[in-house]
Amino acid sequence: MRTFFLFLSRQKQLRKWMETSRWARRLSARFVAGDNLPDALATCQRINAEGIAVTLDHLGENVTSLEEAAASRDAYLLALNEIDKLKIDGNVSLKLTQFGMDLSLDECRANVEALVRQAAALGTFVRIDMESSEYTDRTLDLVVNLHDRYKTTGTVIQAYLYRSRKDVEMLCARGIRVRLCKGAYLELPAVAFKSKADVDRNFVELMNLLLETGVYPAIATHDEKIVEQTKRFVESRKIARDSFEFQMLYGIRRDIQKRLVNEGYRLRLYVPYGQAWYPYFMRRLAERPANVFFLARNLLRS
Repeated sequence: MRTFFLFLSRQKQLRKWMETSRWARRLSARFVAGDNLPDALATCQRINAEGIAVTLDHLGENVTSLEEAAASRDAYLLALNEIDKLKIDGNVSLKLTQFGMDLSLDECRANVEALVRQAAALGTFVRIDMESSEYTDRTLDLVVNLHDRYKTTGTVIQAYLYRSRKDVEMLCARGIRVRLCKGAYLELPAVAFKSKADVDRNFVELMNLLLETGVYPAIATHDEKIVEQTKRFVESRKIARDSFEFQMLYGIRRDIQKRLVNEGYRLRLYVPYGQAWYPYFMRRLAERPANVFFLARNLLRS
């Protein structure tokens, strides 16, 4: 099922239909906080009221022109300013292909630097998301460069890649904040673990490393067993609860979210918004079959 949904995530004609269909938009509303920034900000305020921080993501990836990349930059600059103006407990996450990585590395770097510079001025933070493995080296190079200059940039490491331990060690040594996730792209066996057991094992090993040596790491998982392993490790090592945070996706595992907040752990939700929601939505279905069953039940009730 995972492979099937990841395949669908790359189908351009299906994406075009889904993103313009009112019926399909009803499906995505479970995981996407609206088509526009005001809707997303209102959602962020509601989440903050529950004692949960946010990271706001303007959906869109693999833009086809530098004009689109510049528009993405401007959308993020506006979001960053509105977060500050409304005193929202949150920051932003972005994808480099949305900022022009496929078109011009120099233009992409300039677009991201404009955002990072503004974040530094506002005293906030920019998370640069990780995409498929073909972008890993370029992403890390840009993150290291911007962090060295502004100290307000972090990134994401995907536990299903073989290379991830070396990347975590490098980032920790440089004091760069890391969000650890399992990974949501279709990768070749030459670069990534295929079995869930191997991915889970590597995730836990990297999680332990980050909790002991990282700078305010983010443990991004909806896997209840791994959440419990994290809590046990933190308790056994007497790691302060304010030295790391859990991260989850908007609309997924609300039961665990409430429990973590009630237990005094820090939690941040990844809150996506925008009209280009289709690839994100399909990856959410791919990574957790329960999301498919949830949507099916709600469709039958409507």
